[in-house]
Amino acid sequence: MPKNHPIAPFDKSDPRVLDQLAKIQLVCIGVVALIAIVTLSAWVLTDLGILLPVGWTLMKANTATLALAGATSLMLSRSRRSSDTLIISKLLAVFVTAIAAISLTERAFRISVGVDTLIAPDPFSPSHHPGLMSPQSGSAFLLLGIVLFFLRSRTGVARYIADIALFALSFLVLVVVSGYLFGATSPFSIAQSNWTSPQALLSILLLTFAAFGRRAEHGVFSILVGSGEGSKIARILAPFLLLLPFVREFVRSRVIQNSLLPVHYTSAILATFAALVGVVLLMLLALRINSMENQIQMMSLRDELTGLCNLRGFRVLAEHGLLEAKRSQVPFSVLFVDVDNLKQVNDKLGHRAGSDFLVETAELLKSTFRESDVVGRVGGDEFAVSGAFSSRAIAIAADRLHTNLEMRKSHVKEQMRLSLSIGFVTTGEKGNETLEDLLAKADEAMYEQKRLKKMSVRST
Repeated sequence: MPKNHPIAPFDKSDPRVLDQLAKIQLVCIGVVALIAIVTLSAWVLTDLGILLPVGWTLMKANTATLALAGATSLMLSRSRRSSDTLIISKLLAVFVTAIAAISLTERAFRISVGVDTLIAPDPFSPSHHPGLMSPQSGSAFLLLGIVLFFLRSRTGVARYIADIALFALSFLVLVVVSGYLFGATSPFSIAQSNWTSPQALLSILLLTFAAFGRRAEHGVFSILVGSGEGSKIARILAPFLLLLPFVREFVRSRVIQNSLLPVHYTSAILATFAALVGVVLLMLLALRINSMENQIQMMSLRDELTGLCNLRGFRVLAEHGLLEAKRSQVPFSVLFVDVDNLKQVNDKLGHRAGSDFLVETAELLKSTFRESDVVGRVGGDEFAVSGAFSSRAIAIAADRLHTNLEMRKSHVKEQMRLSLSIGFVTTGEKGNETLEDLLAKADEAMYEQKRLKKMSVRST
């Protein structure tokens, strides 16, 4: 028995998106490495530190060390790296996790195991642990180290650990960034010596973004880099949905702080604005989904060769037309067309010629009938037309189709000419026929014409 092969996922990663992300990641990693190296140099070489702008050394040496280790780990974890390189990347991730965990332990239990003075202590700090990084920096690096260790995991528990840690890291970074944005420094610092410095926050933010982009190749966030329509929609909406609450709160805090409007009016206006933006995004999403549904429906109801309705599409639209005709109490007709001798055409001239005959038939039908009529290819060499025709009107339409066919024959010389057999039927006075009844009767009428054609050829 043949083996069952798994079906490849439809929404694969978009190579162009991954390439763009890779370039942005390199920039982020480079900026973090530059900040970390300059900061470490300023701590170790005091003469250099004096030359740097005031406040540069607010970023602790240990924080700069972990930032540099994290950036290096990310760089070494890129695709197509050797196994030795990936091992080094994981070892650096373990180092980041361990130092961050020890730092948090020292702060929680007020003990010192030397991590706070691992590279360069802060002699001017009033803290009991002068070189200890801030708690929010320690928490961020702890989560970052976990993400880096499981960064390339695709299956099993490791995949979920990486995704959960990355989500928690993103949440923490957004909280700290929004704290700076709104000027709420007290919840994010123990003392002035324990602030998350701007350099440290920027480094953590860039490392988080780079890790997020790298993890998106493998984890649950891969929806954001996919090639499908859902991924494209997610990439468009994600920035708006992510930034809208922060922009709203930032504007609110500034308006209240400057007393531009009463508090209740400020809240009402911004809440209304956020609601309207949400509704607009929802409407855009709904429009896009409806458009995709229409495209899928059209693809499922159309014949690829001729562009006409296929059998399923013809049945759906013809049934609807028949119901409308019954409701309006008007006659309804079905015309059946068969391409004569298509098998002989395929055998003598090839399947390409047979396909050309089918396309030509479709063009004749489209030029003969109205846009409101339903025209479909319902079989290999069979076509059908339905519409609100009386028995006289459908007969005239059939004659017009014969005329158009003869005009084509008079202008085109071929080894084998296109020939059609046509049959049609109209609903009776009661109008209680089903579409299947009409198709069957029209088919019988078509075969009767085909039989008369053969008898005529034999008699001559």
